[in-house]
Amino acid sequence: MAAPPGRRASPPVLPDELVEEILLRLPPDDPAFLLRASVVCKTWSSAVSHPSFRRRLPKLHGTAPVLGFLHDWSDERIPNFVPTTASAFSLAAPDRRFWRALDCRHGRAFFVSEPKSCETRELLMWEPVTGAQQRVPVPAAFGNMDADMLMYPSAAVFCAAAGCDHHGCHGGPFGVAFVFTVDPHNDDYEEYVTSGCVYSSETGKWGELTPMHCEFGMDFGDFSCVLVGRSLVYFMSNGRAILEYNFERNELAVIDTPDYEYREKFSLMLAEDGGLGVIQDLDSHLKLWSREASDNTDEQWVLSRVIDLGNLLPVDALVNATSSLFVLGFAEGANVIFVDTDIGLFTIEILSERVRKVCDTNGFVQLIPVVDFYTPVSWNEHQDIPLPNIRDEHKTVDQAQQLFDNGSNAIKEGISSTRSNVPAMSSGLDDRVPPSGDIALECTDMDVALLYHLYEAQLLKR
Repeated sequence: MAAPPGRRASPPVLPDELVEEILLRLPPDDPAFLLRASVVCKTWSSAVSHPSFRRRLPKLHGTAPVLGFLHDWSDERIPNFVPTTASAFSLAAPDRRFWRALDCRHGRAFFVSEPKSCETRELLMWEPVTGAQQRVPVPAAFGNMDADMLMYPSAAVFCAAAGCDHHGCHGGPFGVAFVFTVDPHNDDYEEYVTSGCVYSSETGKWGELTPMHCEFGMDFGDFSCVLVGRSLVYFMSNGRAILEYNFERNELAVIDTPDYEYREKFSLMLAEDGGLGVIQDLDSHLKLWSREASDNTDEQWVLSRVIDLGNLLPVDALVNATSSLFVLGFAEGANVIFVDTDIGLFTIEILSERVRKVCDTNGFVQLIPVVDFYTPVSWNEHQDIPLPNIRDEHKTVDQAQQLFDNGSNAIKEGISSTRSNVPAMSSGLDDRVPPSGDIALECTDMDVALLYHLYEAQLLKR
């Protein structure tokens, strides 16, 4: 039956597998797209929250994006989680009035309770994407110690699943490498003791305590850590000394930073080969060092690169570079540096040197980057989505890519649907999945504007 005069017929319904292919191609560095898609209808919600959807994202897009960061600033006007994505986006992070973020890796963040918020210290694991939380018992050697004798601890959280590629290991087993120093301030003749131990979520217990006696204390309060391989964690301390923790061998060691001067600051990073690296702040320059071993010698620091911030940052960001420009964090997995300046916070992609201003606020002391592919959590029960037949998969992918490309190009050229109610997909609203509420069971013409906008653009070009 023909459409009434003056009214164009609705485009044909897109097959579910084609819808999924198109949703996979939404930009991963702007989670608002998938958030809006997930509340359109039950079918779309099921598609984007399905484990297979998440597993395919890294295969299509490669490196996971930096979604934002956790921080320790007490200003209540600043959210617990600060997004760095293209449009506003939020995650329900633990309240920093009670919890301080120590680390984030493999889809998990780890927190220690603030001393002033409770009588005894507590530990918490939180999955930013799923929102899942799990309390972790405090190591006995740490919990039984007089709080006045403890310097600030640190921890590294990591996936403990054998052979995991860390692209969809939410809900799986995890481990935590925890380090702390006891300060014998009541006896000037006793040495400091820095200890490490590892927690396993599979056993629910902490492993053997590994102590190390040294002449100086190591406070890890304002510094982050990096994981090298599967069993080496490096922690930066306030004394510019780096603690190496090999928890497979139960060994602790101290490494000096390179080319040290008092006014300089160092931050840990991963070198290009995946080994240990450090970033050295030098006013308007950053020196990147890597730890390398040459023939018949121990590992030494080798200068691998110098980044001239004068060529990357705005001029007014460098006015007080000596006193106000600091590297605050390194995003593992994304190879991105966070740099704090007088005019705000910037990210620098190490390989491309691409710079983005991600926050107008400055003055942060510690940042914990959150790197992951975001996929909405389905708030309603749903059945598994049947996957397409293997013989049809390549055809579906080609159709989806062509449809997406044609629609995107048409939009860029100013060709859009004649409908006036197509939503702006990149609005600056604060998007968050509602904790409750119904999701439409079926997709209506109004609901599918997100995909039909691209679909109709393709039809108009014919």
